[in-house]
Amino acid sequence: MYRPEIKVIDCTVRDGGLMNKWQFDDSFVKNVYNSLIEAGVDYMEIGYLSSEKAFSRDEYGPWRFCAEKDLKRITGDGEKKIKLSAMADIGRIDYDDIPPKSESSLDMVRVACYVHQVDKAIALAHHCKDKGYETTINLMAVSTVGLRDLNEALEDLNKSKVPIIYLVDSFGAFYSEDIDTLTAKYFERMPNKTIGIHCHNNQQLAFANTISAIINGINFLDATLYGIGRGAGNCPLELLLSFLKNPKFKVRPLVQCIEEDIFPWAEKIDWGYSVPYMVTGVLNQHPRSAMAHMESDNKNKVTEFFDSVTSVL
Repeated sequence: MYRPEIKVIDCTVRDGGLMNKWQFDDSFVKNVYNSLIEAGVDYMEIGYLSSEKAFSRDEYGPWRFCAEKDLKRITGDGEKKIKLSAMADIGRIDYDDIPPKSESSLDMVRVACYVHQVDKAIALAHHCKDKGYETTINLMAVSTVGLRDLNEALEDLNKSKVPIIYLVDSFGAFYSEDIDTLTAKYFERMPNKTIGIHCHNNQQLAFANTISAIINGINFLDATLYGIGRGAGNCPLELLLSFLKNPKFKVRPLVQCIEEDIFPWAEKIDWGYSVPYMVTGVLNQHPRSAMAHMESDNKNKVTEFFDSVTSVL
């Protein structure tokens, strides 16, 4: 009925923060943290590790940085009952900004990179691994990568000490057939790695593509509460846990957290499926143009947006 090897990573605060510069208050983050514990989720990605030379705390909330003093306000001094993860972007974090695992509440650092940054990502992930963290490399925007470049990147990743490599549908452009093909390639090129999946919902396929990934043997699964995330959002966590049938997972705590904490944010920030995000997904484009349109006073003039980005679909 279920695979015990499967691990679920909630990205609500990290990916959702892309829509409000991580300006979540402690009450929100604590409620998400406690609901994930009660639901049996394996990891909570609580934000990014970033250099304060790259981002100002006057503009960005604490979850852009994940300093230990901020993490402790959420976890308290007791034993953590869920593993904590943070993401690190190439060029936005210095090695010295990453404390040893013995001095941090974080358990995992996930290094996000594009295909031309794989060498730097491996070096950063090895640095984090040497400091005691679990590590992954999340290879972003794979839908835009040519076959030769992808093969070379996967070969380099296979030689690395990083145990978990993510297939990321950054633009929400993939269909299940793409997941099938790419999963087979990832396993062929990296037979000893664990593979993860992170999907965006531009074409209403994030959940379906995550299911395809599970069927194909992928065991690390990303999702967010009510799909909150950049642009069209992500695979909804409550749908994913309902599908997995693992008795350790409980959906009700997530539903309650959505009602109490996510719905209020839905009145302030705008994520989820919409025509502009659909268009960028179908065209395999970064959603930045759609995000700008959705934040404008003309957000409902979707024909205008359609015509501005393409004449033939």
